[in-house]
Amino acid sequence: MSIPLKHFKKGTPKPELPDDGVLRFYSMRFCPYSERAALVLAAKKIPHHKVYIDLNEKPEWYTDYSPLGKVPAVQLTAVAGQPALVESLVIAEYLDEAYPERKLLPTDALQKALDKILIERLAPAVSAVYPVFFTNNPPVDALQKFEAALDVFEEEIKKRGTPYFAGQQIGLVDYMLWPWFERFPALKITLADKYELDKTRYAKLLQWRDLVAQDEAVKAVALDPRVHAKFMFARHEGKPNYDVAFEPV
Repeated sequence: MSIPLKHFKKGTPKPELPDDGVLRFYSMRFCPYSERAALVLAAKKIPHHKVYIDLNEKPEWYTDYSPLGKVPAVQLTAVAGQPALVESLVIAEYLDEAYPERKLLPTDALQKALDKILIERLAPAVSAVYPVFFTNNPPVDALQKFEAALDVFEEEIKKRGTPYFAGQQIGLVDYMLWPWFERFPALKITLADKYELDKTRYAKLLQWRDLVAQDEAVKAVALDPRVHAKFMFARHEGKPNYDVAFEPV
């Protein structure tokens, strides 16, 4: 449920949501960290109300749910005091434990730790590619650093020898990595040289990406690369339009 399918801005009143004990999910439609939480909600089929937040002009009331004004945030309306959780991994782990019908984290403590380490190892790739996504003049070596960081994941998927990083079935580690891989194809549209990941260098990783793209939760949450590109172009101009997510492709 979404109330409404637009991003709340500074000066807009707090949305009127039913007091029904259903989770309230605060996000921004283009935020990859919000998408992490959205994927877990979709994968586990957890009922929730969506409230979209304009991060450029945050509504004054949003700090009631996220003290630092960050997304995502999940308000637990069925819990005493209706606490709100922030940070994508915190939210994802909580939801996996609180709704155990379909476990996404491994039960083995060591494997769980290794998966968390792998998720953190995406940070250099994100740092390198971020200015390529959202600025007109990224560092000349940005894509080189980005590719070097992705080599880690190509080697890891080979080492694990399974279709998904989580094993034979998709798991939390795959959902936590996916949002950035969803955005990489937009570079074919936004960059003059129509950049794509090398199909030989990243053969296994691209197989993984194609497989994850067919997942039911991913298909329910993901945006078309053309939509991501449209948002990136708006960011290049310094005029981010979050509601472009709801416009026709």
